[in-house]
Amino acid sequence: MSDDMLGEREREMSGGEDAWLLVAVSTAGGTDSLRVHVWRKLRGLGAVYVQQSACLLPDRPPVAGTVRKLVDKVRAEGGTARCLHLTLTDPVERGELIGEFRASVAAEYGEVLERLPGFFAEIKTETAKGRAAFAEVEESEADLARFETWVAKIEARDYFAAPIGAEVRAELDRARKVMKRFEAAALAAETEPESRTGRAAARLRAVEGHRP
Repeated sequence: MSDDMLGEREREMSGGEDAWLLVAVSTAGGTDSLRVHVWRKLRGLGAVYVQQSACLLPDRPPVAGTVRKLVDKVRAEGGTARCLHLTLTDPVERGELIGEFRASVAAEYGEVLERLPGFFAEIKTETAKGRAAFAEVEESEADLARFETWVAKIEARDYFAAPIGAEVRAELDRARKVMKRFEAAALAAETEPESRTGRAAARLRAVEGHRP
């Protein structure tokens, strides 16, 4: 994510560190699918639970909008839900809560950093074996797309800019550059005249070698 995009996102989501949402939801009167929906939505927002059915979220416009829709859905489908706007004036309490949010997304970012080396290693192996080809490019592109989607979801709930996020974005940018070079190598391998001639000659030798 570029610096301009980060600045735009910060302006969009800014609501101060004092403003919070207390969300209380019970799906006891609803369906199993509603229970799963609530769980996925709140987890996707990065909610920090203070007890089983109550959680806290930063009071930011995008978050508040999503929570309002969730509350309406829960009530419409037989559950109970409430969203209260709170102000946290205790700096110690606020700092601890922000720390929980940062720790949660930092753990997720850490998983990305643990898995990205496998992406680099796979491309390095395929290149070393001379297997830079369209099929391998497509497979690596799909892997990179999954990383990008994963990181985008984490960034959406990284409300307080966990420091490790910058490292993840740098590594993801490096992955894109490596992917471009791998793509270029595959293109060269499949389109350069020498490569085509060499492959054709190899196929001819193989056919002639199997003739009776």
